[in-house]
Amino acid sequence: MEWFNVGRIVNTHGIRGEVRILSTTDFEEERFAVGNKLAAFKKDDKKPTWVTIQSVRRHKNFILLTFEGMDNINFVEPFKEGMLKITKDQMTDDLLQENEFFFHEIIGCTVVSEEGAIIGEVKDILQTGANDVWVVKGAKKEHYIPYIEDIVKNIDVEEKKIVIHVMEGLL
Repeated sequence: MEWFNVGRIVNTHGIRGEVRILSTTDFEEERFAVGNKLAAFKKDDKKPTWVTIQSVRRHKNFILLTFEGMDNINFVEPFKEGMLKITKDQMTDDLLQENEFFFHEIIGCTVVSEEGAIIGEVKDILQTGANDVWVVKGAKKEHYIPYIEDIVKNIDVEEKKIVIHVMEGLL
């Protein structure tokens, strides 16, 4: 089965079964909605425990979740430093608007200039609020490429190739 990370369980929060999540998903409101089912993986474990979100709230840079039937710290403590994941079946394209992509479709793509020069590979995506910024690992250093129309000219997720316009000062 193919799994996609949606959040990292960084710690517990209080004694009533809340967990502190660092989101790694592009659709937080949908992924962490009350009633959604997620696969919780304990640290270094390959077998998931399916959980249903009972409550969700924001606290500083984290999302705090509780799961149905796990209303005590002793139930959630084993998941500390684990991951929350979804399956490919849980991903729906109707969440995407035109020129939007899932993070997993962009991460791993090769970034090239309009002239064909290889710049590097997308390793991470930073969400800034204004626009996403792609962390591109080049041969000698990392580059930060904003996902804006003036820069990104073509995205081919099947070929795992992104063509960008290299503006002055970008690299």
